[in-house]
Amino acid sequence: MRFDLKQKRRAAINITSLIDVLFLLLIFFMVSSTFLEQPGMKLDLPAAEAAEAARAGKLTVFIGPGGEILFGDRAVPVDSLEAAMREAVASADDRTLVLKADRDARHGTVVQVMDIAKRAGLERLVVATQAGER
Repeated sequence: MRFDLKQKRRAAINITSLIDVLFLLLIFFMVSSTFLEQPGMKLDLPAAEAAEAARAGKLTVFIGPGGEILFGDRAVPVDSLEAAMREAVASADDRTLVLKADRDARHGTVVQVMDIAKRAGLERLVVATQAGER
C-alpha cells in the first residue's frame, strides 16, 4: 500500500501594500497634526544667517518691544524675575534659558535679563533668532 504524501502549502501574506498604506497614514498624520506653540507675545525676532537650531527648553523669557517681560506664560516684573527664575531652576532638570527678545526691545533690558539669569543659576543661555534675511 502506497500513500501519497502531499506537501502542505504555506499561506503567504503579501504585506507590501499594507506597508505602503501605513507609510501613507504616517505621512498624513505628520502633515495634518497641529504643532503647539509656546504661549507668549507677538515678537519680531532679529534675523541671523548663521543661526543654529536648538531644542527649546522649558524655561523661556519673552521681552516685548515695550520692555514687558514674560517668564514662561506669565507676566513678571523685572524686580521679581530673579526669584521666579530661581524657583523654576530648582525644579528644572535642564538649566537652559531661551531668551526671545523683540527686535525693537531695548538693549539694556535684554542685558539686564541675561544678568538676572546668570545670578539665578542658569548655566546656558540660548538667544532665539529668526533664520533668514538680514
